Amino acid sequence: MARTSKLVAALTRRGAHRVLRGDLAFAGLPGVVYTPESGFNLPAVAFGHDWLAGVERYSQLLEHLASWGIVAAAPDTERGLAPSVLNLAFDMGTALDIAAGVRLGPGKISVHPAKLGLIGHGFGGSAAVFAAAGMPGRHKAVAVIFPAVTKPPAEQPAATLRVPGVVFSTAEEAKSLRSNAIELSRAWDTATVRLVSKAQPAGLIEGRRLSGVFGLPGAHRKTQKAVRALLTGYLLYVLAGDKTYRDFADPEAQLPHTDALDPDASPLAPEEKIAALLKR
Repeated sequence: MARTSKLVAALTRRGAHRVLRGDLAFAGLPGVVYTPESGFNLPAVAFGHDWLAGVERYSQLLEHLASWGIVAAAPDTERGLAPSVLNLAFDMGTALDIAAGVRLGPGKISVHPAKLGLIGHGFGGSAAVFAAAGMPGRHKAVAVIFPAVTKPPAEQPAATLRVPGVVFSTAEEAKSLRSNAIELSRAWDTATVRLVSKAQPAGLIEGRRLSGVFGLPGAHRKTQKAVRALLTGYLLYVLAGDKTYRDFADPEAQLPHTDALDPDASPLAPEEKIAALLKR
């Protein structure tokens, strides 16, 4: 545990790589890509944003991944009040194609085609599941951060996934009306669940939001730091193959900034979730 604590503490800070930022629009897709300054055969991920949050609200997260040697591409699409999870999933696949198929930076950066992953937050987390299911066998891992219920639901494609994955949630959020974290983890046989301690799921979004209009909470630095560390360690093991971070993908390992999973936890039926909300 002491060794893992040191790794998590190091991963809360930026890595050793200088970071470059590029525009996916040069390849016809609105969005951004963050890369290390140099490196060949790097791992890469496509990132999906939450509802009403563009990619600029995740710049520190994406920069953090790049500073640890992971290319991060993020489409800046489906930002309206009624976005399509299927369209965002398609755009995530396109963003990853761009990252993997184009020589990035000044010719000193390339992505390994067998080190690709998908990650997403909230609405974008469910989009990551759809993207992975639509391209079976292409991705090495999927990470879903505080996933949200979508239409169509992501549980059915999750049941088809054979790729390793991790679902980040909290004990309270997992049973909320908005979340489908428990449902996804039950459907997805190869997924590990991590409950982030004292996290605020919407707090992963950086900067100020339209909280005054929609009642959405603001940024939460402790949530951001914990998720960055846990996510980076997971990706460094499953995508980059760095065995130093093996525990981050071990479902039996208890990591810092996480709570133990209740083995008897079960998802609430929709009517039970509504009743729970009405009692608040």
